Amino acid sequence: MVAKEGNLTRTASILNLSQSALSAQIKTLEAQLGLQLFDRIGKYLELTESGRLVLDYADAIYNTGEDLLQRLTQGLELHRRVLRVGAISTLSRNFQIEFLKPLFAQKDIGVVITSGTLNNLVHQLEQHQLDVVLTNTVPLKDSLVRLVIHRVSDQHVGLMGDPQGSYQGRSLEDLLNTEPIIVPTTESNIRIAFDSFVDRKGLKPQIVAEVSDMTMLRLLARERIGLTIVPRIVVKDELEQGLLQEIFVLPHMKETFNAITLMRRFPNPILKSLLYNIEQFS
Repeated sequence: MVAKEGNLTRTASILNLSQSALSAQIKTLEAQLGLQLFDRIGKYLELTESGRLVLDYADAIYNTGEDLLQRLTQGLELHRRVLRVGAISTLSRNFQIEFLKPLFAQKDIGVVITSGTLNNLVHQLEQHQLDVVLTNTVPLKDSLVRLVIHRVSDQHVGLMGDPQGSYQGRSLEDLLNTEPIIVPTTESNIRIAFDSFVDRKGLKPQIVAEVSDMTMLRLLARERIGLTIVPRIVVKDELEQGLLQEIFVLPHMKETFNAITLMRRFPNPILKSLLYNIEQFS
């Protein structure tokens, strides 16, 4: 609280303690650790480098304690009936449904899905507000945070287009050089592989749209504005309904879908069962 407020008087008031008692607690902690936790700058206290490290660990300890209390109030037997899922907002809805489908048929299990940015969702995971985060990217690991990254699926990427289009007999290079192309944005692994491929081949694709959102890629593909580079699972329904055709499977281009969890003393048993069957994901 002192680190958050930066002021002993204000913190003491919030905690309903005397300022002297609060100051004595901090000094006791510093003595036990053999470290200076705060620098005094005027009327304010700022964390030292050691103080920031101690605060990170303290947050982890308190969060683990809260998680334990929550699990104990629900009972430790394997009957927790809610799975809290985070999914990055640009992730394919088809992938999310396919991954979670085994749970939807079970009437005694509830699934709560939250969308957001990867950093925000990983933060919620660290705070034990989520059980798992679904993503097609990988966060940078912090040494204090024990994240586990489960590779759920590697999906082939295809060049999708109008089933009535005149693509028969034409080479991939010819199509990429002459037809309007819709691609993922530059931070995507697919786009990195695509840019590398066209550079090696000396191609000059006519890119008419760059899209980060898989759902928008899917909608643009349906509008047939141009040939779309997208994982097959994203347009699975359109392919099955004949609204799109896969003209080429693109070489060396795959989209990896991951499930990120946190090492926990009492993991959610629903999630454990879901991840155990990961090899059956299709």
